[in-house]
Amino acid sequence: MESFRFENTVYLWTLLLIPVMAGFYWFSQYLSRKKLLKWGDQNLLESLMPLASQSKKNWKFTIFLLAITAIIFVLARPQFGSKLTEINRKGVELMIGLDVSNSMLAEDIQPSRLENAKRAISKLVDELENDKIGLVVFAGDAYIQLPMTTDFGAAKLFLSSVNTQIIPRQGTSIGAAINLAARSFTPEADNSKAIIIITDGENHEEGAIEAAIAAAEKGIVVHTIGMGLVQGAPIPVLTQGGQKDFRKDHEGNVIVSKLNEGLLREIATAGKGIYVRANTANAGVKTLFDEINKMEKQDIEARIYSEYEEQFQYPVALAIFLLVLELIILERKNRWLKKMRILDRL
Repeated sequence: MESFRFENTVYLWTLLLIPVMAGFYWFSQYLSRKKLLKWGDQNLLESLMPLASQSKKNWKFTIFLLAITAIIFVLARPQFGSKLTEINRKGVELMIGLDVSNSMLAEDIQPSRLENAKRAISKLVDELENDKIGLVVFAGDAYIQLPMTTDFGAAKLFLSSVNTQIIPRQGTSIGAAINLAARSFTPEADNSKAIIIITDGENHEEGAIEAAIAAAEKGIVVHTIGMGLVQGAPIPVLTQGGQKDFRKDHEGNVIVSKLNEGLLREIATAGKGIYVRANTANAGVKTLFDEINKMEKQDIEARIYSEYEEQFQYPVALAIFLLVLELIILERKNRWLKKMRILDRL
């Protein structure tokens, strides 16, 4: 079945100018006729101007408005295409858990752990095809930033807005992130679900390993990506004067945030996944994607529109015809045709 749409609907608002132009024209004609009647009555004026034709003026203006309307339709780009259809694609479902705690601002991998994590996720999204992806952000609490979707463009858009300020309570609750991610998959999905936790591993809450075990029992694989270096780095902050400083503890000592590889390996083992240390935006992504490709694929239903075909040719042809017709029609009566009484009533 075919459906019709306008690609640039914003131009359709200019159609509101048509009644405005019509009102202005009729008002100007009214004022003009009112002025003429001051010089004499209507019969006298018609006898003095035998070739004048008000109806022809009206027709010319009406045709001109129709031509303008056709041009507006051209600018709005009318299109025909197939209606919404459902297709089945085979893929996997991925929930990514991204750590947005303050320790992710450490710059042991430039420009920061968080920015490198975002770049790594973006690289991973570029590799996906017939899959679904979702995003959970976590610090002291965990929240769904992006529900499961096949729209990779939306995934990148939501990813770009992620920062350490989006979660008020600081900390690193990896267990909460895994539990929330495990509840966010499509209920119909079977053995094609995976969680990827991207963090420096500075866990401040209990239950991360238990959460990974519970996820694995549900058929959900839990992978971990470690962001940062084992030797660690201080956490940058800005002072009130806008100067760069480092976060300190209550005794005034600079806090050094270190990558906790041991915990991340344990979580991956408990979740029947793998652990990868990412030193750059590219490191680890290929290895992880190879693991994802080994997973059993399931049918993923997605709704798409087929490509629309442009139909501007018809309003273009109509606009040209109307403009030519408007030029051909004269505002005055034709002397010879008048004798044949063909256009007397125009």
